[in-house]
Amino acid sequence: MKLITALLFLLSLSLSFSQDSEGPVMQNADLFDKKNIQNKALANSFDSTFVYLTDTVSLPFFDEFSRNNFQQYEASYSDANVSEQLFHRMLDETTEVPLPPNSIYTDSATFRSEYDVANDTTYFYKYDSTRFLFDDLSSYEPNHILNYGYPPYIVRDTLDGFGNVSDTIWLNDPEFVQDSARIFIATINQSDKLWLNESAYHNYRFAVEPWSLGVVSFDGLDEYGYPYNFGSTITGTADTLFSKPIDMSTASIGDSVYFSFLYQKEGFGDAPEDGDSLFVDFYSPVTQEWKRVWRTNGGELGGFEVAHFAVTNPDYFAKGFQFRFMNYGSLAGGIDHFHIDYVNLRTLSGYQDTLFKDFAFSYPLTTLLKDYTSVPWKHYRNQPTGKMSDQVKVVVRNGSELTENNQNGNVKVYHEGSLEGTFTLNASTLSGGNINYAPRTTYTSFHDFSTGYNYDETLPNDTSAFFDWIGNASAQFPSLPQNDSTFGTQVFENYYSYDDGTAERAYGVTGAQGLLAYQFNAYQPDSLVAIEIHFVPSVVDVSNNLFLLSVWNDQGGEPGTLLYEDEFFFPRQPEYTDFRNRFTTYYFKDTMKVGVDETFYIGMRQIDEERLNIGYDKNHDYSDRIFWSIDGGGNWNNASFPGAMLMRPVVTSKMDYQLGIPSYEESVVDYDFTLYPNPTDHYFEVRTTFDSAAEVQVTDLNGRVVNQSVTSNKIDVSNFDSGIYLVTLIKEGVPLKTKKLVVQ
Repeated sequence: MKLITALLFLLSLSLSFSQDSEGPVMQNADLFDKKNIQNKALANSFDSTFVYLTDTVSLPFFDEFSRNNFQQYEASYSDANVSEQLFHRMLDETTEVPLPPNSIYTDSATFRSEYDVANDTTYFYKYDSTRFLFDDLSSYEPNHILNYGYPPYIVRDTLDGFGNVSDTIWLNDPEFVQDSARIFIATINQSDKLWLNESAYHNYRFAVEPWSLGVVSFDGLDEYGYPYNFGSTITGTADTLFSKPIDMSTASIGDSVYFSFLYQKEGFGDAPEDGDSLFVDFYSPVTQEWKRVWRTNGGELGGFEVAHFAVTNPDYFAKGFQFRFMNYGSLAGGIDHFHIDYVNLRTLSGYQDTLFKDFAFSYPLTTLLKDYTSVPWKHYRNQPTGKMSDQVKVVVRNGSELTENNQNGNVKVYHEGSLEGTFTLNASTLSGGNINYAPRTTYTSFHDFSTGYNYDETLPNDTSAFFDWIGNASAQFPSLPQNDSTFGTQVFENYYSYDDGTAERAYGVTGAQGLLAYQFNAYQPDSLVAIEIHFVPSVVDVSNNLFLLSVWNDQGGEPGTLLYEDEFFFPRQPEYTDFRNRFTTYYFKDTMKVGVDETFYIGMRQIDEERLNIGYDKNHDYSDRIFWSIDGGGNWNNASFPGAMLMRPVVTSKMDYQLGIPSYEESVVDYDFTLYPNPTDHYFEVRTTFDSAAEVQVTDLNGRVVNQSVTSNKIDVSNFDSGIYLVTLIKEGVPLKTKKLVVQ
């Protein structure tokens, strides 16, 4: 397994080698199951499945991935373009007509025996075999092969002079049983869809400074977002992206046909090693063979590079030509990333034609709100003033080799298709304060949307709301109009979020009993009912590890008193999901509600040492709101890596009724305590803010328990070596809080 080199953030006083860290994503949250097998009626068969017959597209073939142009396979039995075909397992050898429905044979010779009592002799009569064509219909297309079969039974007769006594013994599980499978054939006719499969990942977030919206990323994840060989060190061919068949018969070598595309190594993912590679193969319908025509090795992050070469082999100039991108690297997950963009196959090009003269947005807009990508609708309705962002991030790129004039753009907000408000994207701000866009330059700008339009808090729906926006910007030269716009949706439901819903990396704490806390500054006090977390498989499978949900109040900008923690004997486990933007919702014990002020922290106490791998959004940096500790909360540290965790607090709302959450709240207990005297050279005692007794555990910096007592006792330290010790309060087996004790 290739591990990502991570910076180590060491605790002060060298308390431990534990740390926070990030790693490669081994599952992709933005992929979902697209299997086209539907309600199989026959076990281990292609029965009731769809077969898709693709169309052929024409030149030019061009995709800059601003939109999803992957063919979708969503046919229904009743669609006009769907036909069906019935296949049988057993066919007549000569006529290929299906054998009768009750045809059953075995591949072992069977017989009839006669036992003559008078002569004490048994006579055997072997049954004749039957010839037929057979295919088990396990895979499409069937390939019927000549077989021999015998009746699936043995008959025993006894000749005793008083009549014929006959016994029939039927054989279990005969090898040849007549059955059928029906295939549904869907004929595709969608010339705007250019790609046949989705093992590679179309996305808007994995590339660093892409030249336009959207790229396709290659790694070690399959089309369902799971590793090809999870937890292994095996390398091999992983993702493959097939073009649709292309009619090249309309062109010739004299038409100067060129194939070109952009590619980037690593991006926000993992750097492919030198032995990893990305390559392109061409398919000739004349020779019916694939041939490698281009290849690059791995390497560290850089800008996008141009691949550009002529198509000169006459075998490619026929109807049915195809090309494919493939990557070679680790099969263990989201590792060894390559990204491609601007795939172009066209005539009348040339060796010098390597520019992509396009003005484009590089990323979608994420949110128009200040700080958050989503907030609870009821909170926004109660506090709508001042919540629109004054720092909306916009990234555009001038792809021309010339200086181009800037122009004002805009962002329009819609609700259910109706225009609600418009913001202006100032031309000078878009171009970094310059009069024009410089050639082949990316610009990042921030725009003030804090005045003018607010999302309409008076809408009749008091549970949730959704607003769509479309951003537009252009320069004064011809370009691809689809790249002059960007898009997004503002979601208001029952949670707060900093992330955009996609995980480029995995984050967590390494260390037993490690704490992870995430700060939120809510619009108003409320009660939490759950925490949503997106866990991703990364490096090792930790789905059997344990953790406790935790909620803290605020104490001077850091996690303070525990407001809630799961009982030690009822821990949680990471759950992996395979649906788009799907989080696992972890409800508090007995669906209780936990009251919080405006500032609070959600998170966990992990039981085991391994990092639990929470999805980490590398496009948004809220690392200053992520806190971790490995000394029970005695010292808190901010995240060492820029990003936002895919972890969200869920507040009580009118959605609670749908979720079956009762209306009571948990009583909050303050488990704070002090050590007196501290420092000490003889003894100390624990003074608590609550009445009931608790266990006191004292450990040294190596984790060894040096004393155990209860809160009512004075603890003698006269025999302790001078230094720093950790005092942990434990109640009903659950560690509540840890503080440092200095022994002189």
